[in-house]
Amino acid sequence: MDDKTIMENLLMTTKGVCDLYMHGTIESNTVNIRNTFNSALNDTLCMQDDIYQKMSSKGWYPTEQAEQQKIQTVKQKFASSVNQ
Repeated sequence: MDDKTIMENLLMTTKGVCDLYMHGTIESNTVNIRNTFNSALNDTLCMQDDIYQKMSSKGWYPTEQAEQQKIQTVKQKFASSVNQ
């Protein structure tokens, strides 16, 4: 298994863990449990960002700039649905 594949797997696993911690935070019924999940979520989000930054620096996670016209179209769509 090459380094890129390992990093992709780490990123996907970390994103999955973030999802679990987020739901744990949302569903917690006590402050202590909510704070524990929230702290774990924040730590994991930092890990996810570190992994992403390393992948991006190696060109393993290419992104593209969204077209301004597409951004405006989405803004208008959601603005009109909120005003209804």
